[in-house]
Amino acid sequence: MEVHKLSAQKRAVVGKGVRQLRRAGQLPAVIYGPGAEPQAIQLNTREATRVFRRVHGAELIDLDLDGETRKVLVHDLQRDAIRGDFLHADFYAVDMNRTIRVRIPIRLVGSSPAVTRDSGVLVRGITDLEVECLPGNLVTALETDLGALEAIGSASFVRDLYVPKDIKVLTDADELVARVTYQAKEEVLAAPVAAVTTEVEVIEKGKVEEEEGEEAKAGKEAKGGKEAKGGKEAKGAKEAKDAKEAKK
Repeated sequence: MEVHKLSAQKRAVVGKGVRQLRRAGQLPAVIYGPGAEPQAIQLNTREATRVFRRVHGAELIDLDLDGETRKVLVHDLQRDAIRGDFLHADFYAVDMNRTIRVRIPIRLVGSSPAVTRDSGVLVRGITDLEVECLPGNLVTALETDLGALEAIGSASFVRDLYVPKDIKVLTDADELVARVTYQAKEEVLAAPVAAVTTEVEVIEKGKVEEEEGEEAKAGKEAKGGKEAKGGKEAKGAKEAKDAKEAKK
């Protein structure tokens, strides 16, 4: 395992003053651990960035603090949401004779015949394990060989991982690590044009029937009015004729 090294100094600047510290190329940080009070420290930002990019999972770092070297783990890193620059770091100083609980990443290696040969789809399960061990027994990652997934439907679980005897796995043994499944079938969606056209035709048909009904009604009313008017005129003419004859 690669040995990572960092140099740090005690930090007096706290609070809002750390902004000026960052502008000066220093990264504010804190170190804490069993039997020790948290201590504010600072590191060279460029040096720290190079180391952080090489550290994967639970890897120990040799932190030189004012001439005293301590074994530490990176417990937390704060980054700028836009630029991605590191803003703050938390280090946990470990006791090499005391067991610790950490999470170790799971690395997938090789290729599955069920994927390359049978066009299966690889589905990823959990990506790390919670373990307990002495700091000196930590490993960079735990690997699982995808070559064992030979058929679609085959899977690997936590219980299938090779774990060194000095590391105790706390994650459930039945947790899924990887599985190969069939590709999802493509669904053929019917175009909604026909339904829209039918709806339009129904609406137009209803409109035509409504218009035809209104025209028939108007014609009937007009005809009725004309007949009523004609009857009224005929009755008036007859009454006038009778009155004239009676006068004679």
